[in-house]
Amino acid sequence: MTHPQLPSPMLAKAVDTVPDPSRVDGGLSYEPKWDGFRGIVSFDGETVEIGSRGSKPLTRYFPELTTALAELLPAPCVLDGEVVVAIGEPGAQRLDWEALSQRIHPAASRVAKLAAETPALFVAFDLLSLIGDELLDRPFGERRAALEGFASDLPAPLHVTRTTRDVDMARRWLDEFEGAGLDGVVAKPLAASYAPGKRTLFKIKHHRTADVVVLGYRVHKSGSGVGSLLVGLYDETDAGDGEGASARLLGVGGISAFSDKRRQELVDELAPLVERDESGDAVLGEGERNRFSSSKDTSFVRVRPERVVEVRYDQMEGARFRHTVQFERWRPDRGPRSCTFEQLDLPTAYDLGDVLV
Repeated sequence: MTHPQLPSPMLAKAVDTVPDPSRVDGGLSYEPKWDGFRGIVSFDGETVEIGSRGSKPLTRYFPELTTALAELLPAPCVLDGEVVVAIGEPGAQRLDWEALSQRIHPAASRVAKLAAETPALFVAFDLLSLIGDELLDRPFGERRAALEGFASDLPAPLHVTRTTRDVDMARRWLDEFEGAGLDGVVAKPLAASYAPGKRTLFKIKHHRTADVVVLGYRVHKSGSGVGSLLVGLYDETDAGDGEGASARLLGVGGISAFSDKRRQELVDELAPLVERDESGDAVLGEGERNRFSSSKDTSFVRVRPERVVEVRYDQMEGARFRHTVQFERWRPDRGPRSCTFEQLDLPTAYDLGDVLV
């Protein structure tokens, strides 16, 4: 048999709160929002391929998954779901984005090593085809029932995501499951067909604010204006006692998505703070590099850490913001030294195993 042409994944649009099912014809089904790589699994009866949301197939990066799923799946099918990596001992497990990101590596030897050290799971949340029967035009309620009948009894590393039609339960999940590393909640219209590439689902993510210090800025790719602001927080872990105690100012992320007009305004606003050398030229700093940006120019214009800005963020990944943060407002009332990691709202720990069940 041959693998079918894989559809583009169905997408979700962000909303501020968990929507009420009474406002959607046919009602809603709610499920955890998994923080991983979106994957479309295709099994032709012999081999497994994993397509991605983008143009890069995931098959070669997760050999342990393709091997296991080829053995577990009882019939040719196409599954929509998420590839995730869990860390920690049973009873204290959580998803780990960094460990998952490390799995995308060009060297086959490294891929094999990481497959053994940080094996991935596949969490299925939709069934698009079964034994050649295309299900995309059927309502999600029917596809979900078919998925449960087909895969709910299959063992790890395949899991079928939990769902509920109780909006109050979904709101509790939004709070509780973050402690296991999940990203929020997704609401799916029960009567909707599968719409590849369309944002017909609803995603509800965590949004918080923090006051951070501006460290510098990168010039926009056009060569004019501010492309992104680099921001940081003070780490008082090694600082001594007292007002004058020293603390490290660590970079924690960036702010982007400014309009053309705003990019130019920011250059003027930050000009008095730009650090300059003896000749009057702006001092450049060097940003962090990773395997995805090894050839990318990561330099930035350094500014004196005197301005504080309030940003909106969803979650942290270690000591950095997980995603690009959003500009909220300047905070002239806040001193830079008051911007520490202690202000951050961290989730209560929650065992991933209790989410997978």
